[in-house]
Amino acid sequence: MTSRTYRPSPLHPVELVDDGGQWSLVFTREFPQGLDSIWSALTEPEELREWAPFTADRSLTALGPVTFTMGDGETKMELPGEVSRADRPHVLEYAWGTEKLRWALSESADGTTLRLTHYLTDRASAAMMAAGWHICLDVAALLIAGSPIGPIVGAEAMNYGWGELNEKYSTELGVEPMRPPV
Repeated sequence: MTSRTYRPSPLHPVELVDDGGQWSLVFTREFPQGLDSIWSALTEPEELREWAPFTADRSLTALGPVTFTMGDGETKMELPGEVSRADRPHVLEYAWGTEKLRWALSESADGTTLRLTHYLTDRASAAMMAAGWHICLDVAALLIAGSPIGPIVGAEAMNYGWGELNEKYSTELGVEPMRPPV
């Protein structure tokens, strides 16, 4: 498979959680590979650059400051980050610009369950974020399976089913679809 032939997988379990006014998007995904393979894809810069909406200037396995670089075509933007928790291979938490992410991994009967919690700055952005993470995690799954296709992020994601995913996740989460600021 190449990025040209990529089509999004069916919707995956997602929740919109209200914790006293702090909204979070909780995305659950199953991988047939073991914990170490998933952990590596989440923490190592050479793997992140193959699927994530950013690259990191260092491994995310150690606590402390990190610089994330987001790319959209030729446009690049550096964002400060901070790894606040890195309990190999189960929990990774970090701030990415104004966003906060928590990745929790657990063994399952068929491999690994990944639970991504994206703490939202705005509830209305939930479907937009879900559509983006859906595509990123599809691409991560291909990378981990040994069939990398390279990242599909930013405006390019519009060419790979992002709009339809945004609509479907809007319905699933009970929010109005938003257009990204690209």
